[in-house]
Amino acid sequence: MSCDHKHHILQINNLSVSFRQYENGRSHRQIDLPVISRLSVSVHEGEIVAVVGSSGSGKSLLAHAILDLLPYNAVCSGEIYFNGEPLDKDRIARLRGKNIAFVPQSTTYLDPLMKVGRQVRGGRGEGRAKKQRELFRRYGLGPETDGKYPFECSGGMTRRVLLTSALMGDPDLIIADEPTPGMDLELAKQSMADFREFADTGKGVLLITHDIELALEVADRIAVFYAGTTVEEAPVEDFRSEETLRHPYTRALWRAMPQNGFIPLEGTQPYVKDMPAGCPFGPRCQWYSRECAGEIPLKRVGCGTVRCVKCQGEEVHIHHHHGDGNYHHTHGRSPEEHVHEIRMGDRT
Repeated sequence: MSCDHKHHILQINNLSVSFRQYENGRSHRQIDLPVISRLSVSVHEGEIVAVVGSSGSGKSLLAHAILDLLPYNAVCSGEIYFNGEPLDKDRIARLRGKNIAFVPQSTTYLDPLMKVGRQVRGGRGEGRAKKQRELFRRYGLGPETDGKYPFECSGGMTRRVLLTSALMGDPDLIIADEPTPGMDLELAKQSMADFREFADTGKGVLLITHDIELALEVADRIAVFYAGTTVEEAPVEDFRSEETLRHPYTRALWRAMPQNGFIPLEGTQPYVKDMPAGCPFGPRCQWYSRECAGEIPLKRVGCGTVRCVKCQGEEVHIHHHHGDGNYHHTHGRSPEEHVHEIRMGDRT
């Protein structure tokens, strides 16, 4: 959500993800464990949107849901659109690695039996080889790295290899899931500058990171996650002052930054099985009242959105696209069935 009307490269409406599992080790009864609830975020052309939040808030699951990389027992519902067209399993498979590039958090995505230079090149031709060597040099990977297997690379080297792989092609969107751990500050800033340069050509970047300070240097908008949902989405300019932020959790993140006092927030993010009614941040919030235990609407405030009953704003009603169908697929029914299906429906 923003004040401009640029083309949406990626649009996610009311995404929910749960995992189907047995209730306990002795039970045959299965339950759905919700981990993401009513999550909405978008990326426009020419834009970097940074997704920030504490560990366990659902940031990486968002990336895996977009790319259909969740395990078999994941159940997804909601709408995901890429360049205005709904994503179903077949379309995701065609776009992944081409129109949509992924920089994964895990270093196990590389083929352990193929040398990393060849993996990054992804094909023959002197042009591709030249670009790969230039990217390796840019990220401090010497010529000897070309001939290394993944197990011969350190964790930081592997992350740089994954980053160069995403920058090799000509995607419309890069989804980068914690791309900078293991890099020194200079290389981390270089990768952010490359994402900025990529977005400035009219492409989009969804940057998933815990490093809010680094994100604020390059992002256009910040989406703040807490306990599996977006509690606020705001232009980066709003993070210059606590007063221009709306949600109490976003304000707490701002105060926790070193330049703003390094003030910790008491309490912990609730575990999915212990989620409170209404606002998930309620038990830690100084503004908490009885109305916070009810439905928490998404509101538009300025050029951002917020989920908080205390904030004044226009309630946002998510627009559902119509056409060939919604993204609403179930990755699995039970460990025995391994059923994978796409349900194109449930329109509102």
